[in-house]
Order: sequence, then structure tokens, then C-alpha cells
Amino acid sequence: MIFKQLFDKNSSTYTYIISSGQGREALIIDPVIESTSEYLQVLKELDLKLVKVIDTHIHADHITGLNELSKQTNCLKIMGEKSSSEVIDIRVKDNEKIKIESIELTSIYTPGHTDCSYSFFMKDRVFTGDTLLINGTGRTDFQNGSSYDAYNSLFKKLLKLPEKTLVYPAHDYNGKTYSTIENEKNNNPRLQVKSAEEYAEIMKNLKLSNPKMMDIAVPANKKGLTLKDLDS
Repeated sequence: MIFKQLFDKNSSTYTYIISSGQGREALIIDPVIESTSEYLQVLKELDLKLVKVIDTHIHADHITGLNELSKQTNCLKIMGEKSSSEVIDIRVKDNEKIKIESIELTSIYTPGHTDCSYSFFMKDRVFTGDTLLINGTGRTDFQNGSSYDAYNSLFKKLLKLPEKTLVYPAHDYNGKTYSTIENEKNNNPRLQVKSAEEYAEIMKNLKLSNPKMMDIAVPANKKGLTLKDLDS
């Protein structure tokens, strides 16, 4: 299997390229539009055909490369059925399979960070978007976020996965590249709570400023902007 984790420094976003092997089909999770040429170069070097691109949710801190990649490769654009994106080809429900050759992902509806947040489980790993971060969790104070929904997504879904499951989030701000469900259960400070109310209290008191790109990124990601749109 080919598994590439790429990092965008401006938004601290992780993008994932996955394939059965060289010369085969590929999918990309959470691309950043400014890094489109980098993704295409990786695909070319490995002789991969991009057939599907997935966003875990409507991002507020960067413009997605989902629509640009589709324009350049004719790949299918996938998000969860709750997404407000206007350019999606396939809207997956909770517990739906996404396949390319021998690769299979299962969608998990994990609202809380946003109302359209989905995670994607694949054998020994899970792509958690902004729902579960490494030693943290996604904020819940905009885009119809809910601390109570987040608590349920974390404790009733993601933390029920096998403890050795690798956790690959959409962001990290401290140089970490992955974790495990076991490590997050034991060491993530936001998960050492005994109730949804206790979790909601932690999230209420974060008092974070909005992402700098939020007013641009959210509407742009709903509309599916391309590089041509950004240049005009």
C-alpha cells in the first residue's frame, strides 16, 4: 500500500494520499488548494490515477483543493451527506463504504466540530478530520458545532474503535504526525471527563479567536472554488 502524509504549513493541515500500489488508483483526503501541484507531482511520480477525493468537513482555515483536483483529474468529489458543499458528486451516509481497488474506507458520522464532520476508518487507521486531534479535539463554537454532539462522536464512536487504531487528524500544530486511540484515551486532556456536561464546560471556556481565513474559506468551500477563481 502507498500512504503519503503531506503537510501545509500555512494552515497546519495534513493531507493524505492512499493507493493499493504504484500504477494503481488513488484517493486523497483533505487537500489544500495551494498544494494542488504538489499532489499532482506525487501522483505522477508514483504513476497513480486519482479517482476519488474526500473532505472530512467544510474547512474554515483553508480553501480545499477538492474541486480543483476534480477539474484537473476528473476524480469524484466525496463528502458526508450533511455537507453544504454545492459541488459534491457522492454524499456518503454514516457507515457507508468507499472503495478503490483493494482500499476500503468506512464513513463515520462524527458531528460536533461542525454539523457535517465525518471520519473515515480504514483497517488499522482512522482519519478523524478536526473531530479528534492529537492531544486535543476540534473546537465546537461555529458552523453549527455542538460540544454535546462532539462528546457523543468521541466517546460513543471514535473511542470505541480498537485501541491500537492509528489516528490521523486533519491538523496538528505541534509537529506530531499520528497517535492511537489508546494514547488519546489515556493522555488527551480533553478526554479525561466523566460526562458530556463536563466536556461542554471545557469547550465553552476555550475562548478561541476565529480562524483568520474563516470568512473567506467557508463560503469558498461551499461553492467549490478553483485556482482560476482565486486568480480572477
